[in-house]
Amino acid sequence: MGRKPGVLSLTEDQRVELKSWAGSRTLPAGDVFRARLILALAEGQSNSRIMSSLSTTAPTISRWKQRFEQDGIAGLEPKHKGSQPRVADAALQARIARKTQQKPSDGSTHWTCRKMAGALGLSKSTVQRVWAQLRLKPHRLDRYMASNDPEFEKKTADIIALYMNPPQHAAVFCVDEKTAIQALDRLDPVLPLSPGRAERHGFEYYRHGTLSLYAALNVKTGQVQGMTAGHHTSKEFVSFLTGLVERTGWANEIHVVLDNLSAHKTKDVEIFLAEHPKVRFHFTPTYSSWLNQVELWFAKIQRDVIRRGIFTSVADLGRKLRRYIRAYSKTAKPFRWTYTDPSKRIASNKIIGTAH
Repeated sequence: MGRKPGVLSLTEDQRVELKSWAGSRTLPAGDVFRARLILALAEGQSNSRIMSSLSTTAPTISRWKQRFEQDGIAGLEPKHKGSQPRVADAALQARIARKTQQKPSDGSTHWTCRKMAGALGLSKSTVQRVWAQLRLKPHRLDRYMASNDPEFEKKTADIIALYMNPPQHAAVFCVDEKTAIQALDRLDPVLPLSPGRAERHGFEYYRHGTLSLYAALNVKTGQVQGMTAGHHTSKEFVSFLTGLVERTGWANEIHVVLDNLSAHKTKDVEIFLAEHPKVRFHFTPTYSSWLNQVELWFAKIQRDVIRRGIFTSVADLGRKLRRYIRAYSKTAKPFRWTYTDPSKRIASNKIIGTAH
């Protein structure tokens, strides 16, 4: 049986290559479209059917059919390759970088792509590309706190040594307290999570009161011992330490990493240390809470329990905090602290330079 008039004739090699194009997930969409078009013509499909199945037009079908008949598969290459992306030269990059480090003249605190493009007479895309190349992120802000402790290096080295190489038969705890945790109760019903909709809380709430959470993180095991208290005084702190010592009777030494809060240095605390000579305090440098590992755990309980929690009373808040601590300690793992180069000592930021 002969071919229908107007039906394209393909060699076996052409058919195999075009089928490979038509089924590709990596070739440009235009190449896939043209391969499917030529295969449809070779099957004898009508123009109207091809127009419907490939969402194209009759002139497009005619054009690619004619090019294939003239040049074969080489004729399916598009005549216009598209414009090449414009690349900002070094002078333009330097100009954008210099402008970005200056404050906008309208009184705003930082640049946006559109604002920078308007100020320099450039396109928004050019500014975006240059910022990406130079890793400039004017929308970001990082905060820091520089320690002014004259014994910063000594205290830091002492604490890091405890983490990396603790004494034998000794326990190392990171201790701190999270104060004024609010027992917030929502006045409106909570709308639960459902497909396509996040859990929703009403804006109005009722304050039942506050309590403090004392926590001691065991550096070796990652387990946490906690105590809730209605007040935040030296008396509660000593009570917490007493319980910690009683539960750590196996240790010859108990090393406690803690901050410089005034409640940690009272007369009652001094008496406690005198009565428990195996307990030794290691104070972090000022403005260096990042050295205390229990702060990492406090951030976790804040995310997991407190931030979205609904508490019908202060007692309910205390129960939920203690329940979380018990569950956490069953599967706890130590935080992984590494010090990559012990030959280099951590130094405080004594002088903060400014760019000119």
